[in-house]
Amino acid sequence: MTRRSERLSVRPFHYGEREALQRLWARVFPDDPPWNAPEVMIENKLKVQPELLLVGKVDGTLVGAVIAGFDGVRGWIYHLAIAPEYRRRGFATQLVRAAEDGLRRLGCPKVNLQVRAVNLRSSRSIEALDTRLRSA
Repeated sequence: MTRRSERLSVRPFHYGEREALQRLWARVFPDDPPWNAPEVMIENKLKVQPELLLVGKVDGTLVGAVIAGFDGVRGWIYHLAIAPEYRRRGFATQLVRAAEDGLRRLGCPKVNLQVRAVNLRSSRSIEALDTRLRSA
C-alpha cells in the first residue's frame, strides 16, 4: 500500500460512519462474542457518553476507532482497533490519547485499559504507551 497522508484525524463518531465502523470492528475482532457484535456495540455506546466513541480517519477513510467510558470512579478504554494496513504509524497511540483527553474532561482521575487476553500483540503495543498492565 502506498502511504498517502500520514495524518490521522480523530473525532467523535458520526452516525453516517456506522457501516464503515462495523466493517472495521468485524475485520479487527473477527472472534468477538455476540454481545460485542459491532452493531450492538455502536447502539449501546450511542446511549451513554456517545462523545467517547472516537474514530480516526486518514484521507477520509475510517481506519481506527476506540471506546471510552467513565462510571464516576474510573474510566475505561477498550475496543481499540486500527485497520491492519494502517498499523505501526502511531495511530493507536493517538486514539488512546484522545480517549484519555475525553475522560479527563469528564473529571476522570483514573483510567483502565481493557485488552483481551488473546491479543498479545496489542499488549506489547500498550506497554510502549508507558501503561502498566495490572491484574485486576
